[in-house]
Amino acid sequence: MKKALIVVVQLFFLWLLNELGYFLVNTFNLPIPGNVLGMVLLFILLLTGVVSLKWVEEASSLLIKHLAFFFIPIAVGLMSFGSLFIQHGITLASIVIGSAAIGIYVTGMISQTLAKKKEGGNVEHERHPI
Repeated sequence: MKKALIVVVQLFFLWLLNELGYFLVNTFNLPIPGNVLGMVLLFILLLTGVVSLKWVEEASSLLIKHLAFFFIPIAVGLMSFGSLFIQHGITLASIVIGSAAIGIYVTGMISQTLAKKKEGGNVEHERHPI
């Protein structure tokens, strides 16, 4: 019972940050979604130590554990766009595959650069000695 109450309080706190993000976006006409601003606020609060990780850890773990559940409404909503996918399916598939490839490439390059900096040398040279 105590754990359930802790999760409810943490969820309420996360919801308040989300609402604060929406409020700031509407008040200052910011060009980003309110939920993204709420996550940025949470990140800043965690980074600065104003909010301790244990204050949101239980609720965050619960939300991540059931993350797939939150995609069901999106998938159902996509079903109403069947004609769009029939008409522009190849274009949409090309965009998704291309953007995924670019994301994978950029992530790989960044991770290799960070690995080189961490090890202080050339990662490729160390893997394949001449």
